[in-house]
Amino acid sequence: MSKFIGRLADVGFAKEAVRGTAETAATYYLPKLSLSYDDEIMQVVDESSVGVIEDSPTAVVVGKLAAGEIEGNIYDKSIGLLLLNALGSVSTSGPSQTTVYTHTFSVGQDAQHDSLTLFVDDPNQDYKYALAMIESLGFDIAIAKFSTFTAAFRSKIGATATLTPSYTAENAFLPQHGTLKTATDLSGLGAASTIDIRSIKLNISKNIEDDRKLGSTDPSDILNKQIAVDGTIELIYDAQTFKTEMLADTQKAMRIRLSNTDVTIGSSLNPQLTIDLAKVKFGKFTRNYGNDDITTVTAEFKAFYSISDSKMITMELINTAVSY
Repeated sequence: MSKFIGRLADVGFAKEAVRGTAETAATYYLPKLSLSYDDEIMQVVDESSVGVIEDSPTAVVVGKLAAGEIEGNIYDKSIGLLLLNALGSVSTSGPSQTTVYTHTFSVGQDAQHDSLTLFVDDPNQDYKYALAMIESLGFDIAIAKFSTFTAAFRSKIGATATLTPSYTAENAFLPQHGTLKTATDLSGLGAASTIDIRSIKLNISKNIEDDRKLGSTDPSDILNKQIAVDGTIELIYDAQTFKTEMLADTQKAMRIRLSNTDVTIGSSLNPQLTIDLAKVKFGKFTRNYGNDDITTVTAEFKAFYSISDSKMITMELINTAVSY
């Protein structure tokens, strides 16, 4: 086996046609910033005594899984598979202008959101991990950096594979492509004014749970439970709008949008990711007083299910991918 740097490892995904059965090749390989993914065990310690004061005579493996995190830039095509795995449902329309498709991701009201196969290729050994499910998916959109995601996964343990990674040409999102709006309700977001911010972070938690059974160390399934969404906004302290809304217990609709206006797809459209939250409330407002720094504010929010809109979160992805 050889020694190598992490840049030589590749990570990819494919949607599984049969849940829990690994695909043979990745649909997308993701240019990564960091990758930590490997097999793990669930171990039980034998706590019975054998006439000595040492605490245990042995331990045995009672479960196996793989887990870890992947961080990368948000690209306009490959991110769609992560959105599907995170929310569970997608509807695609198009093509518009010959080559452009609109994919709308919404929360699937079941415990078995579409599973992925995760592929890891490195100079020593390639692996494919069936039944990969997102534990959490975070977005970080900030000045002076690429917009990024961090995805925590769980899956079955890896099976050895022979992989040939190849990367699809994609479009990234930069800070100048990001905007934030709030309004009284979803219908008002289109006409709402853009809010000047320095960064926004959004996190989707899936609260997944292994479905285990007697007779096997592998999970028979990995199930998602309740979905929670929260985030933080950083901005220069020149207004108290978010604090006023927090104290008044005001609910707002929120839109986070990444639109790469530097790239044209079709005849006049742009690669775009729009995240709509039907109902958010601010829960904390913190002023940051650094002696030699411009005073900023960190505002924390949580998304809630809106009964009137019948939704909490939807995501719309516009690109040239035909389907997910």
